[in-house]
Amino acid sequence: MLKQFSPDKMLLTPFGITAEHLRDLGKKAVLTDLDNTLLAWDELDATDEIINWFTLLEEEGIKVMLLSNNSVERVERIARRADIPFIARAKKPLAKNFQKALAELDVKPEETVMIGDQIMTDILGGNRQKLMTIFVRPVKETDGLATKFNRLMERFILKQLSKQQKLEWEESL
Repeated sequence: MLKQFSPDKMLLTPFGITAEHLRDLGKKAVLTDLDNTLLAWDELDATDEIINWFTLLEEEGIKVMLLSNNSVERVERIARRADIPFIARAKKPLAKNFQKALAELDVKPEETVMIGDQIMTDILGGNRQKLMTIFVRPVKETDGLATKFNRLMERFILKQLSKQQKLEWEESL
């Protein structure tokens, strides 16, 4: 049962992931969460680091899409500046919008990475769809109200996972 919550990798930040790393793993696309994965949940605008990372990946042939449970207004604001597609109100970990994202990007699950800061939404949802999952340390230690319960469950799950396997934060893939 815990396997569905287990990320393939745990990274301190997603920004060390390069197109070369992804190609070496046979990946063609990245689905990424937004809040506390790339940007603090209470910040409004994309940073230059986010825009540059998306640009570098896409210039190197890696497709990128934001897949967020947040509002259309919030996600669209970032996606437009970055000029990338997005799905807001994704209802992760449910399958529907993961499948929609794969179809829109025209990629297979085995060619895709899901990056996120929450075990209960990003990692569980990505694992259910047979994507490579990368769990990243949250950008900000505080969370919005809706995330607080998930963080309690996440701590319990990570504790249980650490009894079964070695969990280590890494710098890059």
